[in-house]
Amino acid sequence: MKLTEQQVAFFKTFGYLVVRELLTPTEVETVTQAFDWSIQNWGGGDKHNGSIRTMLGGPIEHTPELCALMDHPGVLGLIGGVTGEDFNYCSGDGNYYTGDTGWHPDGNWGQLWATKAAFYLDEVKRDSGCLRVIPGSQHPNHFIRQQKIDINASAELFGVPPSEFPGIIALESKPGDVVIFNHDLYHASFGGSKRRRMFTMNCTRHAKNPADMETLRHYLSMHSPGGGKLDTGAGMYFPTMIDTADEARMAHMRQPIEVHDEMFPHLARSVGEREPFRGNLLSR
Repeated sequence: MKLTEQQVAFFKTFGYLVVRELLTPTEVETVTQAFDWSIQNWGGGDKHNGSIRTMLGGPIEHTPELCALMDHPGVLGLIGGVTGEDFNYCSGDGNYYTGDTGWHPDGNWGQLWATKAAFYLDEVKRDSGCLRVIPGSQHPNHFIRQQKIDINASAELFGVPPSEFPGIIALESKPGDVVIFNHDLYHASFGGSKRRRMFTMNCTRHAKNPADMETLRHYLSMHSPGGGKLDTGAGMYFPTMIDTADEARMAHMRQPIEVHDEMFPHLARSVGEREPFRGNLLSR
């Protein structure tokens, strides 16, 4: 899949993009089963009672079926179309979400540095937990950023509840749809259930100069296993992710592995321990 010029322009201007039915029904079934197994066995999902969010690190990294999303032409085309074809895959989070999520950006990089691709495994609508965004709020000169407005206090400030802040867009979606957005974009959700399934893939631009490398180190100091003081047994990724990787996938992972393991050498895994897999593990 290759994004159109209009889709790329939309993302650059508004900070997000929705692609409907990027995954086929068969792929959705495979991915959903693999996600449920992963969060139940690795993320504490078996203890989820709906009182708080349950989160799983590296959500696509525990099963070959989910790892293969990094080989999927539609997923690669979407992420590469807005982040650059040589993007770095930098893990993500898998969730049983509970209730509302207040307004926030995932970063304040002041540039298109990182993107998040979100896969919702349950149908979500405006008042049942779909992603809401404020278009254009990723830009440093957006009025919210310029005036340092606390959107979550909009009821007190303006007499408008945060869920109805002027200019928001509710991105209703069904399983198979994928939403991608700039990490700097303000986003939230309201009215969700107590077991809302969603996982993400965080990706950054490939670092090409010293300034980029410094930004990548800063990013991984917060958004990585080492940054979260998590020992995966394989450094930056969980073992399945690198043990089933061919060279095409490794091209998106090698730089984060090297930088992460340089920053957190006590968590590193020897390159010689990796045994790349040459097959294709997810139906296209």
